[in-house]
Parts: sequence; C-alpha cells; structure tokens
Amino acid sequence: MTAPQVVVHRDKELMARAAAARLITKIVDAQAARGTASVVLTGGRNGNGLLAALAESPARDAVDWARLDLWWGDERFLPEGDPERNVTQARQALLDAVPLDPARVHPMPASDGSYVGDADAAAAAYATELAAAAAQQTASPPAGAGGGGVPVFDVLLLGVGPDTHVASLFPELPAVREQERTVVGVHGAPKPPPTRISLTMPAIRSAREVWLLAAGADKAGAVAIALSGAGEVQAPAAGARGRSRTLWLLDRSAAAELPRELYPPASA
Repeated sequence: MTAPQVVVHRDKELMARAAAARLITKIVDAQAARGTASVVLTGGRNGNGLLAALAESPARDAVDWARLDLWWGDERFLPEGDPERNVTQARQALLDAVPLDPARVHPMPASDGSYVGDADAAAAAYATELAAAAAQQTASPPAGAGGGGVPVFDVLLLGVGPDTHVASLFPELPAVREQERTVVGVHGAPKPPPTRISLTMPAIRSAREVWLLAAGADKAGAVAIALSGAGEVQAPAAGARGRSRTLWLLDRSAAAELPRELYPPASA
C-alpha cells in the first residue's frame, strides 16, 4: 500500500474542478495505454461535485466514454430511481450527458429489483458481477481481494464522512472488519438510510489509485484522525489505500486540523 499524498485547494469549488481535471487525464492516459479505463464512483456532496465539474469541463470530450467502465463504491439500498441513490445523483450530475456504453455502467442493485429487501443477496450479486469482469481481463485479479476478485480499477473515488467513514464502511461496524468478501450488505448504519451495500476494504485496496475527497470544516477532524495513524476499524478512511497511489484531495477548511508535518508545503 502507498503512503498518502495530500493536496489542498483554496475552496471546494476549486477542489472539484481540479479533481475533475485530474480524473480526465487519468482516464485518457489509461485508455491510451490499455484501450479502456475503469473508475469507481462515490456519492455525497464532494463526489457529486466532482461529477458536475467534469460535466462542465471543456476537456470532457477527450474521454472516450464508450470505453469507460463505471462501478460504485457503495449504494443506499433504496428503490430504483430514488433521489437518494448514488447512481440517481450521478446520472443527474454527469452520466446522462455523456455517451456511455450502458453495458459498461454497473450500478449496485436497488431494493425493489431482484433482491427485494435482501441487501446481503444484492451484495453477493454485485460481487459476482465484479468477479466476472475480473475474469474477462487478461491480467490476473489483484492480490488481496477475496470472493473471486475484482477488476483492476484505475481510480477509486471515496468521500470521507465526518466520522471517518468511507463508502459505507462505518467505524467499528462489521463491514469494516470484512477481509474475505469484496462486497457486503451494511445494516444499522448510523447515517440514514441504515441499509446499504458497500465494497469492502480489500476491494478498495485493490485499486491502482484511491482518491479521497473532503471539503468543509465538518470534515477537518476526520481528515486529521485518518492521516495521523489511526486504525482502520476506528477510522475507516485511514485504511483506504491504493496499490500505486493514495491521494487526499482537500479544501483548506477540511485540512485545517492537519499537523503541520502533514500539510503540503505548496497548495493551489
């Protein structure tokens, strides 16, 4: 796992635009190198802010959207089309505006589909879908991801909650301790809705790059805790690492409580 890199931007708007530019470059580079790219999306205000900034970017057309695979790090187990679902918000922010291949868009199951009321079965189905995608790749699935493996993700995006949760891995809950499965149902989440689906920490750590997004004063404590050596069970954001890069993208408010030795010497 890689040591975290920290980039601090002036405000959340600049952070979103800069993150969108980074992501466009990463996707284009991956497509140039391998023909396709794979990105794991996150919800929340910062994840959706990045997608909205990407939608407005003049450079968005540099991406070959038909050769991009999109996955999700977590989802609220709610009916299809519910405005609180991450995929619904992502479609509104960006996905409906770009020419994606529908077969390459992989939303997590809804609560009113084939797995009515059974988040665990829905999670298992998503794990199967990930494993099938991994099997289709010419390279072997990354080490450290159980349950049949996951495809190689070029970038996995995560928002950071005020309690240090990432995806739907909340401090001390069973899901953050999971080491075998790649996807789990989450029950009794402290943030509504209580029932969710989430990638596990091994699946997150299989990504080439993990980018953690945090903006606002309400995230400052969580950022400081996660970057100061906390354990991942108590502070899940501390355990989210990429195989080749771990990047924390912050605004000044979210970085306000970082120890000086962790604060980057130069920021935008």
